Amino acid sequence: MTGAYAAGDRLPGEIEIAEKFGLNRHTVRRALADLADRGLVRAERGSGTYVETVRLAYPISTRTRFSEIIGAAGLEASGKLIADRVEPATADVAQRLRLELGDPVVCLDIVRSANGVPVCAGTSFLSAKKFPDAAAVYRECRSITRTLAHFGIRDYRRRSTRVSAAVVDALDAKRLGLAPGRLVLVVDGVDVTRAGKPVVTTHARFATDRVELLIES
Repeated sequence: MTGAYAAGDRLPGEIEIAEKFGLNRHTVRRALADLADRGLVRAERGSGTYVETVRLAYPISTRTRFSEIIGAAGLEASGKLIADRVEPATADVAQRLRLELGDPVVCLDIVRSANGVPVCAGTSFLSAKKFPDAAAVYRECRSITRTLAHFGIRDYRRRSTRVSAAVVDALDAKRLGLAPGRLVLVVDGVDVTRAGKPVVTTHARFATDRVELLIES
């Protein structure tokens, strides 16, 4: 062992550390528990102990742009379209976008990363009538802001944000590289034009060990 581990790296097991340094296994266990209490490592049952990452401060305000937030932190932002589809709007999505129940909406499943590390898995919903071929446009520009600009929406703002927590499901765990059973922060937002007309609503799931949300007034 060199003594240098990057955030997210898996540490050797208790037995390996004990044998390497000639320590009692219980001493190693107590040391790892102390590091976990200090927030420096995290233990995942059945997987191992990992170096804890420094959480990225992610402000939620009237102007919430993933690429701008990540760029301001000195990191490179990226968004990968994992899947897309057109489906009837549910009651919740229809209400957020001021559509009729069952109106067609474009659904974009996107994994957003900072310096190549996935921090958020989200689904963005847009009216299929107002934004036809939104999936193709996003796939080309990899940005919701630029996708909306393609359709003439040059500026928009956050109208509402709802934050909750949930246990990550199997699909998001795979997309975010999380162990089963980990918690995610769930952020449901609605963005509107200057005139107050809804243009996109997003159901986003953030990895709690990589992001902390800052609610700005």
